[in-house]
Amino acid sequence: MQSTMEGRTGRHVVVIGAGAVGCASAIEALRRGWRVTLLEPGEPGGEQATSYGNAGWLSSHSVIPPALPGAWRKVPAWLLDPLGPLALRWRHLPRALPWLLRYLASGWTEERVQRTADALRLMLADSPVLHTRLAADAGVPGLIEHRGLLHVYRSRAEFDSEALAWRVRARTGVQWTEWDAARLAAEEPDLDRRYTLGIHVAEAGHCRHPGAYVEALARHAQATGARLLKAPATGLQIEGGRLRAVRTAAGDIACDAAVISAGARSAALARAAGSPVPLESERGYHVMLEGALPVGPRTPMMAADGKLIVHAMVPGLRAAGQVEIAGLAAGPDWRRAEILRRHLVSMFPALGEGAAGEALVVRQWLGHRPSLPDGLPCIGHARATPDVVLAFGHGHVGLGGSARTGQWVAELLGRAERPAALAPFDPARFG
Repeated sequence: MQSTMEGRTGRHVVVIGAGAVGCASAIEALRRGWRVTLLEPGEPGGEQATSYGNAGWLSSHSVIPPALPGAWRKVPAWLLDPLGPLALRWRHLPRALPWLLRYLASGWTEERVQRTADALRLMLADSPVLHTRLAADAGVPGLIEHRGLLHVYRSRAEFDSEALAWRVRARTGVQWTEWDAARLAAEEPDLDRRYTLGIHVAEAGHCRHPGAYVEALARHAQATGARLLKAPATGLQIEGGRLRAVRTAAGDIACDAAVISAGARSAALARAAGSPVPLESERGYHVMLEGALPVGPRTPMMAADGKLIVHAMVPGLRAAGQVEIAGLAAGPDWRRAEILRRHLVSMFPALGEGAAGEALVVRQWLGHRPSLPDGLPCIGHARATPDVVLAFGHGHVGLGGSARTGQWVAELLGRAERPAALAPFDPARFG
């Protein structure tokens, strides 16, 4: 697609990373009249990208950090069960230990959890509305739907075991409707009857094809003036407190500002900008059953007993979840994807019958959620220069939080000081 960047004047911004956050940031920078180069070594929205394989939730209520009070008691189980919902590979433990200790401390008390939730709510509250607008601008309005998300439980006791999380959500303004067993069966006729309680969050939304959506955002950015350069960023040239260029495998790009939004691979660039951060990959898996299947969820849902999200998307039925702490380089453990498949079939028993059961596992996927130990992303100026803005570390809410993050990034690019509302996300909190 032909870029019109040549007709633009003003600051030249290089956005490093064309995932959901990078594309949203590029679009917002273009709206302010700046010249934009979008730097991405792969195809935007391609299978190599975290944005491609996520669960597709625009969950305005996903404000709970990964660790909650008492999580430290579960560490032995995480180490001993390599196939549990959250697992640590022993080989990676020495490197991950400082991150893990901060992770546990961040959720040590309900007060700390509430502070995190209040901050995340600022980023996520209007996520479905913002993405509806973005999708319309990008020419793919049908990829965003705004009709709620569902949590399903086997019993009232199982729901009550998550009381702290829902109590915290309520204090941020999240509202929900309870579906009893009869209504749940009526709304979700294919769901196994062991689930007797549904919690429907009407304000939330979902994306019907995350990979195609991010690809469309990248195309929209190019159509409105961005240049897409397919090369990895290798460093930054900073002199006298000002950014002079972004270094890439294809040569230096002279620029006035840069946004680091390279997901789980952002740490080295942030360090080059004077802002070392404890970034870790929370490796996630999905199983995709491609094609139009005869059964499945009417509303995207999370099952409390399996800690997975099941979502009927444009390409097929996706089950996504799992957290594995093993770093960027370790190979996949496809047994984790098999766990998702088995739980998916147990949720929708008809999937194991007849023609639908003959080719259940069509695709397996592994991606890297960029996660910081306190459950909050880094959104703010780099220590070495205000010309560099950090925008990464969104963990489980990268897609949902990307639209508001893009707006905040554009605001940061236009000023040297940090807006007060962004204090909880300041990269300087890590020293």
